[in-house]
Amino acid sequence: MNLEPLINDPALLGRLETLKNKSYSDIVDARGLQYVDLVMEGGGMLGIALVGYTWALEQAGIRFLGIGGTSAGSINALLLAALGTPGEAKSPKLLAELARLDFRQFVDGDDDSRELIDAWLAKARKFKLALKAAQCFDTINDRLGLNPGTAFSAWIGDILRRERIDSMADLQQRMETLPTGLRSRAGDKLDTPQKAGSRLAIVAADVSTETKVVFPDDADLYFADPAAVDPALFVRASMSIPYFFQPLRIDNLPQGPAAAARWAVTGYDTSVEQGGVPTSALFIDGGIMSNFPIETFHDYSVAVPLAPTFGVKLEYDNRRHEIGGPLDLFGAIFNSARHCLDYDFLHRNPEYRQLVQWIPCKQYNWLDFSMSDETKAGLFREGAERAITFLQGFDWEAYKAYRQRLHTARQLLGG
Repeated sequence: MNLEPLINDPALLGRLETLKNKSYSDIVDARGLQYVDLVMEGGGMLGIALVGYTWALEQAGIRFLGIGGTSAGSINALLLAALGTPGEAKSPKLLAELARLDFRQFVDGDDDSRELIDAWLAKARKFKLALKAAQCFDTINDRLGLNPGTAFSAWIGDILRRERIDSMADLQQRMETLPTGLRSRAGDKLDTPQKAGSRLAIVAADVSTETKVVFPDDADLYFADPAAVDPALFVRASMSIPYFFQPLRIDNLPQGPAAAARWAVTGYDTSVEQGGVPTSALFIDGGIMSNFPIETFHDYSVAVPLAPTFGVKLEYDNRRHEIGGPLDLFGAIFNSARHCLDYDFLHRNPEYRQLVQWIPCKQYNWLDFSMSDETKAGLFREGAERAITFLQGFDWEAYKAYRQRLHTARQLLGG
């Protein structure tokens, strides 16, 4: 994939250069870079648009402290965390990785599985799809997914190894290497990760316990030594599209009183009558529970944050579904499940709508791992253009004033 004409486009770069003069946050460093939190929605191959979006933000002088996402958003989040320290621009490395990547390799199932996927993408007739699906019955029955996901794990694991990240501890150290002179605009030093708000949040769904999991925060539920875990596992859990990829299974979960107490925090019943502490977990795409976890970095105790939480969605929220048959009904049920938590948060916290941009991706197929380079470039440009539009319209001072008024009103109402 050749994105050189786009990232060197004088028109794009010129517009982004002018945006460096705006204020987007009250966290800055010695070079004048501004810092925000960023949350990204899941969407398969549409995630290329997220890369265009983050590239544009970096070109405008923005960097990231808290980074979160689900599925494709989690992939971009992990790479933004891993490919450099918070003050560095990660897009050059990320674009280099994408340029040499053949996405088709992620479709790593057997011939029958690939033929079914190809037939679906080609919008084959229902009879042909049913025939191809029947040929994959044993695979689905035995493995619960068409593709093992081994190629994806190898790809992202190889990137992390080249970046000398073998464990969550390594990644944490990189994320906590703070930029020189990080401070608030009021002059307060932000010289510790706690003050700065450095954090990674990858959302996955543990369907064996009906638990929404945020890695690495919840890693101690599943691993005896969370710091030693390869963070590639967290993304592999988050991107396990149901039936497209095999779920990620984790066995030998921590046991004992401490583990029971930790599970109790999640609301899970670990009584003997209910089977005690889980011994294994099965993860699928976090998008079935929260595809756009914008609430991840929200602090209810703070009236006005030092930095905003920017959010980027893939496609506009369309909550109206025309249901003309069983497949339409299944799609409506699936979308309702994966969006309801996120819609609920935005409904209760409408101020966040000022921070969220959506990228028009409707004309692209989110599972087309064979899409042309031209189509990939189109997705990247969509992301970059929508980032520019968002930055042009964002008013940080007006947002802070709105947050303060909202906080005052909630205090008066006792909320």
